[in-house]
Amino acid sequence: MPETLKEVQLRTKGILPVQKLKLLHALGIITSDPNYPIQDNQFQPNSIDLRLGEIAYRVRCSFLPENDSVEEKVEKLKMYEVPITDGAVLEQNCVYIIPLLEELNMPESNNTIQKGLFNGNKEESEVKLGTVENLSAKANPKSSTGRLDVFTRVITDYSHRFEEVTPGYRGKMYLEVVPKSFSIKVKTGQRLNQLRVRHGFEVLPDQDLLRVHAADPLLFDEQRVPVSMEKIKVKQGLFMSVDLKGKKGDIIGYKAKKHNNYIDLENIGHYEVEEFWEPIYAQQNDQLILEPEAFYIFASKERIRVPAHLACEMMAYDTGSGELRTHYAGFFDSGFGGSVEDQGARAVLEVRSHDVPFMIEDGQTMFSMQFEPNAEKPDFVYGEEIDSNYQGQDLKLGKHFKQP
Repeated sequence: MPETLKEVQLRTKGILPVQKLKLLHALGIITSDPNYPIQDNQFQPNSIDLRLGEIAYRVRCSFLPENDSVEEKVEKLKMYEVPITDGAVLEQNCVYIIPLLEELNMPESNNTIQKGLFNGNKEESEVKLGTVENLSAKANPKSSTGRLDVFTRVITDYSHRFEEVTPGYRGKMYLEVVPKSFSIKVKTGQRLNQLRVRHGFEVLPDQDLLRVHAADPLLFDEQRVPVSMEKIKVKQGLFMSVDLKGKKGDIIGYKAKKHNNYIDLENIGHYEVEEFWEPIYAQQNDQLILEPEAFYIFASKERIRVPAHLACEMMAYDTGSGELRTHYAGFFDSGFGGSVEDQGARAVLEVRSHDVPFMIEDGQTMFSMQFEPNAEKPDFVYGEEIDSNYQGQDLKLGKHFKQP
């Protein structure tokens, strides 16, 4: 063994926090295109932001590679390619595949020799990474991506599932991008998705979830009072509902307008809301009929918070409960909603009804929050210190629109 051999141990299972993600980067497990080094601000409390590469391939349809590499599938389905280094518009309802700047060299087993950097040293070294369980990863759209109704999914070579990276995967990652309500202008280096790395996979059981809530409240009602143990709903996660109640003239949601201009993702706080969105006002009966395939933004009735020792994921709506989907699942970082004294923040829902008109009512259960433990508490959490866009939010459109 060379003298530079070092040993790193991951001893607790769970979502890897920011400090461990930085360690994986130092070990060469998370790498990037040499021309685009990974930036420190890509690291979030429980995830790393993924950046768009230099080319967008317009393909005829979505796909999963299964027995091929993504490049092989793209070659069969490609219509044309668009350089995006200086920016380019991706057209509404078209399917694009964009290679990401980040790559993965996941360990194949619990004890693996990794060749790479260690703690920022420029000398290449060999590191023995010891783990209790194998490392895997999962991707999700960032909040602002979902609120623009941009459908995105990470794809890896020879995979039969979107968004999931299996233990031992070594290679590139690609992003499928389908702008739905609005065409968008994208550019190399922009961040539409994020990646979490798991050491094992442990969803917090319902009984543990209830124990946490009893001691350190996770969910607050409309009066910002912790939801009682008798009323909180859990089943492989914590269930939440939609808020449609309000006084006359109150805006309780937004519906995306059709036939509008494109949105440049570089423009923050730039666009007038009324150009792209139709406000939805509170109804006397607290009900609303959703138009098929229209895109809506609503807020949850309850307010949620995620303690520092946990991470959270909004799970897609079960279509067995109706032809309705909260359009994107999404990650909620440790610290979202602040402390118990901050009384949480609402979750924003991106909703689309498929095939038929569908009625929703105030307080209707719409989605669940699945909690996982962190392997360690993150060095920092979601909030003002890291310029988080949606801390303490109520009903709120994406960061590209002028906020009232």
